[in-house]
Amino acid sequence: MHPNTSTHTYSDSSTSNMAGAHRKVRELLEHTRRRSTAALNNVMSLMRSLSGSYAQHHVKERVARWRRALAGRLSPRLGSPLVHVAYFLAVSWLGYLVLAQLRFRAGGEGTRRPGAIDLFFTAVSAATVSSMSTVEMEAFSNGQLLVLTVLMFVGGEVFLSLLGLASKWSKLRKQAVRKSRRVEIHDVAELEMPPVAAAGEFDNPTSITSTADDEMSKPLDRFDDTRLRRDAVLSLFFVVLAILLTVHVVGAVAVAAYILHASPAARRTLREKALNEWTFAVFTTVSTFSSCGYMPTNENMAVFKRDTGLQLLLVPQALVGNTLFPPLLAACVRAAAAATRRVELKETAKEGGELTGYYHLLPARRCAMLAATVAGFVAVQAAMLCGMEWGGALSGMSAWEKVSNAVFLAVNSRHTGETTLDLSTLAPAILVLFVLMMYLPPYTTWFPFGESSSVKDHPTEETQGVRLLKSTLLSQLSYLAIFVIAICVTEREKLKEDPLNFNLLSIVVEVVSAYGNVGFSMGYSCSRQISPDGMCTDRWTGFAGRWSDSGKLILILVMLFGRLKKFSMNAGKAWKLS
Repeated sequence: MHPNTSTHTYSDSSTSNMAGAHRKVRELLEHTRRRSTAALNNVMSLMRSLSGSYAQHHVKERVARWRRALAGRLSPRLGSPLVHVAYFLAVSWLGYLVLAQLRFRAGGEGTRRPGAIDLFFTAVSAATVSSMSTVEMEAFSNGQLLVLTVLMFVGGEVFLSLLGLASKWSKLRKQAVRKSRRVEIHDVAELEMPPVAAAGEFDNPTSITSTADDEMSKPLDRFDDTRLRRDAVLSLFFVVLAILLTVHVVGAVAVAAYILHASPAARRTLREKALNEWTFAVFTTVSTFSSCGYMPTNENMAVFKRDTGLQLLLVPQALVGNTLFPPLLAACVRAAAAATRRVELKETAKEGGELTGYYHLLPARRCAMLAATVAGFVAVQAAMLCGMEWGGALSGMSAWEKVSNAVFLAVNSRHTGETTLDLSTLAPAILVLFVLMMYLPPYTTWFPFGESSSVKDHPTEETQGVRLLKSTLLSQLSYLAIFVIAICVTEREKLKEDPLNFNLLSIVVEVVSAYGNVGFSMGYSCSRQISPDGMCTDRWTGFAGRWSDSGKLILILVMLFGRLKKFSMNAGKAWKLS
C-alpha cells in the first residue's frame, strides 16, 4: 500500500470521530438547557402560585385601607353637615308637598288658602322645631296637624341623636367584623407558615414566646375595645329610645287625662275650637318635648293662661326635652347599669360620652352644674317678669297664676317657645333678656372647674383647604347681624311707613328666635299703625307673617342655620380683634 493512502485514511477517521464527539456535546448541552429551562419554568410557576393569593389579598387590603382613609377624611368634615342639610331639606319639602295636597279646615285663615311660601315656611319651621308662624294654626285640618306632628317628631334633637347612635353602632359592627377577620387570617397564617427565628433568637426561647404573645394581644385588645364600644352604643340606643317613648306616651296620656277629667275650662275651649282632646294632647306633647312650641290653637298657650295645671304638666316636658335632657339621660344610664349590671352600661356610666361619643351624655359634675345653671336662669327670668309685669302683662290673675305664667314663660324661652302672654306688651328690658336666653345654646353651663377631656369621636387631620375654609367663617353673632341687616333691607319700606310694628327690636327678636329655634314673636297689630289701613285685619300669626316673601325666605335660612349651628359654634376664631 502507498504510504500517502494510509495517512489520508487515518485523518478521515479522526475527523469523523471529532465531529461525532462535537455533535454529542451539542446534544448534551441542548438537553441540559431544555431541562434547566423546564425546571426554571416549574420553579417560577410554583412561586407565582404561592405568591398569587398573598398578592391578591395584599392589593385588596391596600385598596380597602385607601377607601377607609378617604371616607375617614371626607365624612367628618363634609358628610355630617351635608347629610343634616339634605335631611332637613328633604323632610321639609316632603312635608310641604303633603300639606299642600291635604284640605284645609273650612273657614280657617279667613277662607284664604295660604300661599306656597307660607306652607313651605311652616314645614321648615316644624322640621327645624322653630315654631315660627305665618299661617294661623286653626286653619289646618286634623290630617295636616298629623303631618306637622310627624315633622316635629323627626326633626327633634333626641330623635336625630337616636339615628346617630344607630348609624354609629352599624359602623362599629362593621369594624368589629373586619378586625375579627384579620385575627382569623393572622392565626391561619401562623399555622401554615410558622415564623423562622433568627439564630440569636433560638438561644432565648422565652423572648420568642413573649413577643408572639404581645403581637397576638394587640389585635385582640383592639377587638375587645371595639366590641365594648359597640355594645355600649347599642345599650345607650335602647336607653334613649326608652326615654323618647316613655315621655311621649306618659305625657300625651297625662295631658289628655287632665283635660278630660280635671279641667272643664280646657275641655270647653277645645270643643269651641273643634279640636279633639287626644289630637291636642299628642300634638302638644310632641311639640313640647321636641322643643318646637307649635300649638293647634291660634293663641298658642295664651288661651290657657289661667290653667296652671296644664302649664305645670308641660313644664317638665319642655325641660327634659331640651336643657335637662343630659341629667335625665345620665340618671337613666346609671339606673340601667345598677339594674342590669351589664359591663357596657357600667363603663358608659363611668366614662360618659368619651366611650360612646354621644354628645348629650355629659359627666356627672357637668350635669349637676347644668341643672343648677338652668334653675338659675329660670329664677332670674321669673323674678324679672314678676317684678316688672306684676301689674302690667300679668294683671287680672291671682298671685299663683302670675307666678305660674312667669315660670312657664321663663322655661319656654330656652328653647321651646310656647307663650301665655303677648310679648309685645312686655317691657323692653325683659325682651332683651329673652333675646339673650334664646341666643344661648341649650347646654350653656356655669362650670368653674377644669374639664379633663372632651367628647371627640375619631378626630382626623385637616387639609390646608379645610383650614382655609374654616378661617373664613364668622362667629354666630356676625351671622345674626348679617341676617338682621338683610331683613332690614327687604322690609325697608315698611320700616318707614309702619315704625311701631316694624322696628329694630321686633326684627331682632324674630331673627334670634328663629336662630335659637324658639318661636317667640312680638306679632303684628293693626292698632299700632300710624296711618291706619281700613283693609288691615289682625291675624293670629307671628311677626314674620307680615313680611315680604324675600324676608320669609331669609328667615327660612335663619331657621336652618340655627338648627345646624352646632357645626359652626367654634367658627370665627381666625378673626383677631386686637
